[in-house]
Amino acid sequence: MHTSLGHLGYCTNIHAGEHWVEHFAALQRAIPPLKNRLTPDAPLGLGLRLSDVASTELAAGTRVAELRQWLTETGCYVFTMNGFPFGGFHGVRVKDAVHKPDWTTPERVAYTNRLFTLLAQLQTGPLTTQPGISTSPLSYRHWFRWGDADARDAVFTQTTQNLLEVVTHLVKLEAETGLAMHLDLEPEPDGLLETADEFVRWFTDYLLPMGERHLAGEFGMSAAAAGEALRRHVQLCYDVCHFAVGYERPADVLTKLKAADLRVGKIQISAALKATFPAETEGREAIRQAFAGFNEPTYLHQVVARTQAGELVRFNDLPDALAQFSEAHAEWRSHFHVPIFVEDYGLLQSTQDDIREVLRLQAETPFTDQMEVETYTWEVLPEGLKLNLVDSIERELNWVRQVVNRSAEAERLSE
Repeated sequence: MHTSLGHLGYCTNIHAGEHWVEHFAALQRAIPPLKNRLTPDAPLGLGLRLSDVASTELAAGTRVAELRQWLTETGCYVFTMNGFPFGGFHGVRVKDAVHKPDWTTPERVAYTNRLFTLLAQLQTGPLTTQPGISTSPLSYRHWFRWGDADARDAVFTQTTQNLLEVVTHLVKLEAETGLAMHLDLEPEPDGLLETADEFVRWFTDYLLPMGERHLAGEFGMSAAAAGEALRRHVQLCYDVCHFAVGYERPADVLTKLKAADLRVGKIQISAALKATFPAETEGREAIRQAFAGFNEPTYLHQVVARTQAGELVRFNDLPDALAQFSEAHAEWRSHFHVPIFVEDYGLLQSTQDDIREVLRLQAETPFTDQMEVETYTWEVLPEGLKLNLVDSIERELNWVRQVVNRSAEAERLSE
């Protein structure tokens, strides 16, 4: 749907189905009732998630044409895709395998190029935006000798060279279709790119110099033209949950990007879990047990602890943090995408305020026109939080729409 702050939709990674027929069936069940409830008289925007298998199946025969027809008949459009999870994402143990295959592999390149070809083919009418696809933060840092500078340089060089093959594809697609589509890297806890500083440093130290040489060789571009093409086609996916887990303030992230002349392709609207620990032992243990209630075996739930001294201590997964709980910990934040319309979970809270702040900044000075709700954990939430899926998606989108409207109105009144 289109709002005063840009396009708003939800990511279909919430629906199971790694084969196209299964996933399409899930969309056909959920989307028509959502469309009728949310935007009966206007188009509904979608963030499509396709596994590698589903993307290959969709690209075959007449399936793209059939999907285009269904989108038109249903009154929907695809303005973004989620190209981060390559394989199984529901009903299997995902954990760090969500990064496989990573950007060191040709499989990741082929998958992403296929998604962009499909995204271009799925544009069913005039858009006021240039579609984008979010992707992994290059790789998972614990697979490498992170303390070895040469090893870090090698993996950044290899992943960047592979990613530039996608940039080549995007430049060609822009010439063919007029669509300046963008690949949006999604920093997340323990990703090769985890923070705003790391994204900026990678873009400046690797992507720009390597990309200028690459595009000069491929298309004869000048350094200035290549730099603009790289900024146009490679952007940041601002996942609110991920930056909140790392205690990064939204205004600081945007200031760093602006200083480096880098762009945000889309906002993924999501919330993490957090809690501040009291001084007394009993209260601290109660909060630790509350976090333990969210310990489930499917996805990674990294924890970043803030100590009494203000230092950040990172844990690979929630079980590690639970086992190494320390009296020095003042606050925990955990990478668990909880429903965004709920602020309090008993002794725990969500990082919902970060969503409000990001949308306030978007209203103040727009930095993207794409917003995608991404809560994919409904199947693994504690029993008391599991709700009807269609009702839950409706509640999330309506909650965002209300925050968007309030943010836009507050900005209008301040002018």
